[in-house]
This record gives sequence, structure tokens and C-alpha cells, in this order.
Amino acid sequence: MMTDASRDTPGPTDGDDAGGGDDSGRAAAPPGKVVLITGMSGAGKTLALKALEDLGYEAVDNLPLSLLGLLLRPGETNRPLTIGIDIRTRGFGVASMLAEMDRLMQGRRLDMRLLFVDCDDEALGRRYTETRRRHPLATDRPLIDGIRHERELVSPLKARADIVVDTTSLPPGELKRFLAGHFRLEAKPSLVVFVTSFSYRRGLPREADLVFDSRFLANPHYVAELRPLSGRDRRVADYVEGDPGFGQFFGALTALLEPLLPRFTAEGKSYLTIAVGCTGGRHRSVVIAEKLAQWMRDHGQAVDLRHRELEEGEMK
Repeated sequence: MMTDASRDTPGPTDGDDAGGGDDSGRAAAPPGKVVLITGMSGAGKTLALKALEDLGYEAVDNLPLSLLGLLLRPGETNRPLTIGIDIRTRGFGVASMLAEMDRLMQGRRLDMRLLFVDCDDEALGRRYTETRRRHPLATDRPLIDGIRHERELVSPLKARADIVVDTTSLPPGELKRFLAGHFRLEAKPSLVVFVTSFSYRRGLPREADLVFDSRFLANPHYVAELRPLSGRDRRVADYVEGDPGFGQFFGALTALLEPLLPRFTAEGKSYLTIAVGCTGGRHRSVVIAEKLAQWMRDHGQAVDLRHRELEEGEMK
């Protein structure tokens, strides 16, 4: 259950303080797994906390910065923890938060990562307007000024973050899948690949690691009987795959990815997003994304597949 640290905070114990005790003579414990969540107000930090809680983390929101050391003292991090700290937090300051993180990491067995949840200013403004909530820094100024002021304040945290996720166009379900890919609790983490198709007219997926353009292929949009269909339809797939350049392109794509995937795994990367785009995001990119996901499954790779424009129901 997610708790509010201002009401439920552990106190010090005899012989133990925020700096830790003497561990000599004791077997080394595995590093305590800690995910600190911060970012822009309204970007989805609470949803991220709940998603990690669902993965098995103990979640603490709005923890006063002065109590972070107590919560992470030796013996208190046997369970994975996720902690929300942002501008609402009592005693919050970017410099002091970074300094406290550095202090806690010195000589400590902590697997601590910083997650920054971001969203563009326009989308944040819409969210606050639609929910009629008040931005924490806009009590005495226009909403957009409060958002921009917060962005300026927290920019050093974003620069320091291990992982940045932009929720501007990321549905809640996809955010949860993204976080599960990075933070799932498995004895032997493995690489999870997320393949998505998209429309260039609506912009690149912000979370994409690798982007491939399929707009050079024959476009089913200009074939009247194929236009209302999607790339999931066999007739559309046959049309796209019938392009003389398709075989060479797909062969080169898989030849590129085949040696890369094990290297990503060896480097400890847990989540990889591959985006395939075309003009409308309904035909060519869908065909390639479907075929690529199946190719990976055939090679034993765990894959999640999404078609952004089809799922959002937009006819572009």
C-alpha cells in the first residue's frame, strides 16, 4: 500500500542512524533496490508510484527530504522501495536532494535510480485546466508561468536522472508497461522490446530508442479498396510486402537488430523501444511493426506491440 511519509515514517533505532552502522563481520547483503521518482507536477508521478507498487515495491509518497536517510538506513531497504519526492515535499530543494543522494550512495550498498517523469508545457496546461486543479507554483501567477518556473527549478534533476519518461502522448497503460520493462523485480532481468508504429504527421514517439522510416515503400492509402483498411489486414500486408524494396529493407533491418539485441542485454539495458513510422501510421508502419514483432518472437525475444494511431482511432 502506498503511504504518505508525513504520517508514517520510521524512527531511528538504538545504535543505528541515517549514516549506517558497522557492518564488519556480517555477510554482505544484496544491494537495496530504490527508485526515486520526481519530475513535473501533473506529468504522472503518482501513477508511476502506483505502477511500481503493483510490481512489488513499497511506495512512499511526498517524503520530507530530511527523512530520506532514515528510510534508507541499513536494515530498512530489504524490500524494494519507490519514493516520490517533488516540489510539494517539505524541505525540497534540488541542490539538497542531489547532495543527499550522493551522501547516501557513498559507501552504501544501494541500487538507487532516479526516474524523472516529464510532459510538455502545453499538455500539462491542458491537464490542469481539465481537472481544475491548482499547480503548486501557480497560486499567485498564471498557470503557464508556474509550469515554466517549475521546469527551470527541476531541470538539474532531469539532467541527473537515470531514466526520463515523457508522458505527453503516452497512455497510462503504456507508461505502466514502460516502467515494468525498466523496474520489474526478476532474479535475472532480461531485455523487453517494445515495437510501435506511428504517424510522422503526429510526431515521433518520445520514448523511442530506435526509429525507422518506411515512407519510401508503396503506399496503400492511394489504393481505393485498401485505404479504409489497416496494416493488420492481409491484403494491405501483401501490397506493402510486394514493393520491390521491401525484402531488402526488412532483411537489412533484422540484420542490424540481430547482433544489437544481445549487446543491449549484456550492457544491462532492460527495455528497448523501436518505432516504425509512415505518413499516416495506419498501413506501411503497421505492416513492418507486425512483421518485426513476429520475427523477434520467433527468435525467442520478449516483445510488446502497439500501433499508436490505430489504438487512438485517428484516421490520418
